[in-house]
Amino acid sequence: RRLNRRPPVTLLDVFQDHARRRPHRPLLRFQDEVYTYEDVERRSNRAARVFSRRLELQPGRTVAVFLPNEPTYVWTWLALAKLGCPMACLNCNVRGRALQHALAAAQATLLLASPGE
Repeated sequence: RRLNRRPPVTLLDVFQDHARRRPHRPLLRFQDEVYTYEDVERRSNRAARVFSRRLELQPGRTVAVFLPNEPTYVWTWLALAKLGCPMACLNCNVRGRALQHALAAAQATLLLASPGE
């Protein structure tokens, strides 16, 4: 039934519902850190504000994301979803011509990467 709803229910909708109903429940475990739904909601909201104000992101603008498999990836994805920006997920292990091809195919106007990348 959820798939047939108009507008359809998105992963962002499901996440936000869980964040409202279960804010103190663990969502992510990474190394020795535990992030609750509330933590991730707060961090994704903060990231969305920064992306909107400093990077002037507008809905519909495709953003390439070149981040390692860390919690930052999750709240970056949620922040972009909240802003209505499609995210082109780039494998952070890819380099050279394969990376150039992925960037060209994504047709992104912005690339977000960690300092180490």
